[in-house]
Amino acid sequence: MNITNKPKTQGFTIIEVVLVLAIAGLIFLIVFLALPALQRSQRDTARKNDASRMLSQLTQYQSNTQGSIPAATVAGWNAFIAAYLTNGGQSFKDPQSGNTYTPNVQTNNGAAPNATLGTITIYNDGTNGSACDNTLADGVVNGNGTRQVAVVMPLEQGGFYCQQN
Repeated sequence: MNITNKPKTQGFTIIEVVLVLAIAGLIFLIVFLALPALQRSQRDTARKNDASRMLSQLTQYQSNTQGSIPAATVAGWNAFIAAYLTNGGQSFKDPQSGNTYTPNVQTNNGAAPNATLGTITIYNDGTNGSACDNTLADGVVNGNGTRQVAVVMPLEQGGFYCQQN
């Protein structure tokens, strides 16, 4: 009895290789579609943190100036930003453009916020103060005191972020 041993071929079939490549392609596609949304979300989180930092420094400013707030002008808020937010080489810049935030000062609470990314709309109503109300289109209403300020920032994923002191 003559038994011939046929060598077994080892390796992958073309169908197995194509299947693995298709699965890998789907994984890469999902990652590349999700990545821009994740980056926008991270930039929006940075903007929210910058608004919180601004109001924290405003509290520091108020403690240094017997409770007053910066003048209701762009120049007044630019001076505040220079003294309290960018002093000593600190960064106070929009995460997407890399430019320093531009203050847009509103002295009446009924004005619509500036929808341009990199702009902070500061509601500085010297009579009634300003407070956040997310049920309104502009997100800001009259507050309960003359020293209240509301800061509104547009977000990349839509809408505005409002925070008050």
